[in-house]
Amino acid sequence: MRSLLFVPGDSEKKLAKSLGAGADVLILDLEDSVAPDAKAKAREIVRDFLRSLSRDEPRPRLYVRVNALGTGLIDDDLDAVLAGTPEGIMLPKSAGGADVIALGAKLAPREAIAGLPDGSTRIIPIATETAVSVFDMGTYRGASPRCEALTWGAEDLSAEIAAEANRYPDGGYIEPYQLVRSLCLFAAVASEVTPIDTVFTNYKDSAGLRKDSLAARRDGFLGKMVIHPDQVPVVNEIFTPAKETVARAQEILAAFAKAGKGTVGFKGEMLDMLHVKYAERVIARAKAAKLL
Repeated sequence: MRSLLFVPGDSEKKLAKSLGAGADVLILDLEDSVAPDAKAKAREIVRDFLRSLSRDEPRPRLYVRVNALGTGLIDDDLDAVLAGTPEGIMLPKSAGGADVIALGAKLAPREAIAGLPDGSTRIIPIATETAVSVFDMGTYRGASPRCEALTWGAEDLSAEIAAEANRYPDGGYIEPYQLVRSLCLFAAVASEVTPIDTVFTNYKDSAGLRKDSLAARRDGFLGKMVIHPDQVPVVNEIFTPAKETVARAQEILAAFAKAGKGTVGFKGEMLDMLHVKYAERVIARAKAAKLL
């Protein structure tokens, strides 16, 4: 789950084109990119698009970003799109683990109606779009096995707190957004789900995107949301483990397997089980990227 590309749910043309963008995940959007008077039609378009695709053929994974729990729109969203059996739902403006539980309760009967296994529809919450959500980041841990990843957002939060900006002129986040970004990363790792970085909104600035993505990878994020197909190749490149990294991970796992103990001397370093866990994550990412 390196790249997650948002696609407006009310555009049949953009939905069809997005399949060839190379993204690992398509987020079919019923929220911010769809005007209020177009949401009903967008639900139909997204449902029909989902139904037109087979899970047995190679394609990106398909998530739907529904409208938030408090909007009064989410039930209609779910009624429409669950009939198309997406892999998951992205929940905007999530306030914490309780919202994931509430969404799971809405999904269960709709899965039964659609003939899907209970719990098969996964959830990715956007965890920092409201001020109140910042105080409940730790509640995602253990909230629901449906939760597959955790991501964060700066744009809606900026509007809520009436901030004049969320980045410095050099592109770095100002302090309030550094805080919520870090909290999302820690909450995802604590919950044993994938940490996903937020969007880089200037889709014409490839250098800025590369800098932003490299910083996210450095800090521990494993993927990034994108808003334009041109951003996908950069993000995929950066979040694909390098061959040297994969080779080192394989060597570490082989050394531990041979030693059969919890600490190993490896090329002048003393490694422990934390290094095993890291190596296993690298190998899993390499397999997902079809490097192994």
